[in-house]
Amino acid sequence: MSLQPLPGKLSPDLWQALHGIKSVRVYPKGTTLFRQGSAVNGVYVVESGQVRVLLPAGQDHPQLLEVVGPGTILGLSESMSGDSHRVTAEAGDHTTVGFISRQSFVEFLREHCDFCMQIVRLLSEDLHGLYHKFRSISAHPGRPRHRPPDEQLN
Repeated sequence: MSLQPLPGKLSPDLWQALHGIKSVRVYPKGTTLFRQGSAVNGVYVVESGQVRVLLPAGQDHPQLLEVVGPGTILGLSESMSGDSHRVTAEAGDHTTVGFISRQSFVEFLREHCDFCMQIVRLLSEDLHGLYHKFRSISAHPGRPRHRPPDEQLN
């Protein structure tokens, strides 16, 4: 019986396949993983802890978009497009991530086409999630929402 992946999270088989090309990075609480506007170096898969995803909204007060946990992949759409980061990611507590360089990730997908549809699914879920977040922020400005890790976005 295969496990169904949670929305926005890597399936166990994809995470296992990526294991050989990742490097482990540990971030203390409050440490920035990447900043909005910075060049993309790769993808980050949260292994433990939480990451706060922030969108700058003023000089000193970023807007909290969401808090994500283990299994969540960050920087995926930017890594695929080559664009700079659109958000800032900061460790919400002591956090461990698996980092995979953009070059290694793209080469992996070229060599393992069977995982490409899983990546398309993740990108689609990200887009769907952003649509719902936009609607929520537009309806309730200034009220960030913490989504439980197992809540579906549709």
